[in-house]
Amino acid sequence: MGRIRGRRRNRQRARVGAPDAALTANAGLAVITELCARLGVIEAIDAAAGPIKQRDRGFSAGELLAGIAAAQLAGEDFLVGLDRLRADAAGQQITPVPGLSSTTAAGLARRITPAQWEAAETGLAVVAERMLGLMQPERAAALAGGPVTIDLDTTDVEVYGRKKRGVAYNHQGQRVGRPHVAAWAETEIVLAADLGSGTDDPRATAAGLLRRALACLPGAARAGGRVALRADAGYFAGQLARAAHDEHIAFAIGAKRIAPLWRLLSGIAEDDWADATGMEHAQVAVADYCPDWWPATTRLIIRRVRLDPAQVSADPRSRRRRTLHPDQRALPFPELARAGVIYGYSFILTNLDVTTPDKAAAVEHWYRHRTTVESIFRDSKLGAALRHLPSGYPRVNMAWMWGALLAACMAGWLHQLTARTAGQEILAGHGVRGGKAMIATLRWRLIAVPARLIRHGRQLILRLPPGCHLLAEVLARLRELPAAS
Repeated sequence: MGRIRGRRRNRQRARVGAPDAALTANAGLAVITELCARLGVIEAIDAAAGPIKQRDRGFSAGELLAGIAAAQLAGEDFLVGLDRLRADAAGQQITPVPGLSSTTAAGLARRITPAQWEAAETGLAVVAERMLGLMQPERAAALAGGPVTIDLDTTDVEVYGRKKRGVAYNHQGQRVGRPHVAAWAETEIVLAADLGSGTDDPRATAAGLLRRALACLPGAARAGGRVALRADAGYFAGQLARAAHDEHIAFAIGAKRIAPLWRLLSGIAEDDWADATGMEHAQVAVADYCPDWWPATTRLIIRRVRLDPAQVSADPRSRRRRTLHPDQRALPFPELARAGVIYGYSFILTNLDVTTPDKAAAVEHWYRHRTTVESIFRDSKLGAALRHLPSGYPRVNMAWMWGALLAACMAGWLHQLTARTAGQEILAGHGVRGGKAMIATLRWRLIAVPARLIRHGRQLILRLPPGCHLLAEVLARLRELPAAS
């Protein structure tokens, strides 16, 4: 049993009736409401983005994003899902933003300007600062003390409809929108994001996105001087490297497999290769190579992985086959099987210290784990609803994207604030990925829980079914935290 203490406006209370006893199928939305109250999510976004209408009434930008995120956390895949949640009279008493309909959400999203979207990132930065302040001091110090890693990456979201604006055909022939995200890897929360089309080159805006992400890091994390950037070969451009250098942060950026890099292999002796960390049949070496217009301290790490011929596809378009040396890549498959030792190569440009084999292996191992932002994409698509963009209006799709990313952030905030810790380490959370649960797991174990909602003593009380201890436990931990002032 849990008491619900929501902070709602009177106009919202009056909008939906409060039954004496009714069944709600998403009782875990009470957790999202408590989380938003403790971190001041809606208020922080509103303070940063400002009003989106001339008349101060109706829903704000923060309520719009929190409402869309809550709907996606509850399993709604389309804007019309807001109407289904609105029709649940009992559930509206515990949702963070009651009364939000699909038409209202779409109309409000079209009013939000690009400048206000960037300002909303500042609001989420305030939330991240509050999250650090509410955590156990040892855990907060460990996160802020470093390493603090910013991951940049993009993902394609396929859409349908020839008249949708703001999308384009990518190289695979799919009509897509392209979210471009900067994430804080250690906490798995989003710092900044843009939404482009399938033909947008992320390198053109990567430097600006990096600066926005740095500005959104909590002050304690920036002050440590241990901020580093990771990006894949899609960001192989000197502009991003120079931006990182100008901001006095380290970087490791994947390099495209161009001809000058292949020629470097002939100058590397067999003794120069050292075993990679945590990867079988892999070795790393360092080459003195710095492309034009890159910082002078840039060095090249080369990783090679010994492959069995059975691991290489006969299709020349396959991803693994493209990692082979051009001389081997051009061989027909039967001849490739008789070519002897086969290696797949990857190239990384970095300004980190790689002066010894052990340091080079450590940098390559750290760079190889740039999968956090990919986990955010997977969570936003499979857990939330970023697997499509619902509208023909780019600003509505921007709101939908941010709703999905905010849902992923809420999962990260919930993990950091309610997981069991011992000093700097997280002992147990709600899932199996280092204790962190994906949104789909949270929905099954925490959010989509049927419960009886009753009113007693002017308070709403959730009566949970037997065996649903996690919801009561997480609510109790959140209520131990002070509310945002």
